Amino acid sequence: MKTLKDLFEHRIKDLYSAEDQLIKALPKMLEQATNENLKNSFKNHLEETRFQKKRIEEVCENLNIDPSGEDCKAMKGLIEEAESFLTEDAEDDVKDAGIIAEAQRIEHYEISGYGTLIRYAKELGYDKEAEKLVQSLEEEYRADEDLNDLAKDKINKKAEA
Repeated sequence: MKTLKDLFEHRIKDLYSAEDQLIKALPKMLEQATNENLKNSFKNHLEETRFQKKRIEEVCENLNIDPSGEDCKAMKGLIEEAESFLTEDAEDDVKDAGIIAEAQRIEHYEISGYGTLIRYAKELGYDKEAEKLVQSLEEEYRADEDLNDLAKDKINKKAEA
């Protein structure tokens, strides 16, 4: 990598891999969740994640970038941690609280990734592409906030009991 453009291309491929991995992992988390609101949150975010992956494909198409070719090791690790937690023997409410924690770790990674890409895109003059990425970033923030609200308003209190 010699330029910011090279770094942008590397990071967008990495995020594309992350979204692809998450599309495969979210159904497992959805299946293990017991709280209906949490299940609905995961269903909604799975659909959003599919759209986010498509947005990355559109950005890559506009910039003549092949989005494949990277394997996001960070997302792989986060998903492995989440899947490991799913095998824990825990009460339903405690498991839901733990699933939320694992999902929020993933959301925070994605928020960081999109924020970085948006900054690079703006600096490279990719304004239309940055706008598309901002849509995904806003969805990630909303997903994190939704999980946070579920945790603090209900699930953590039940797990505490």
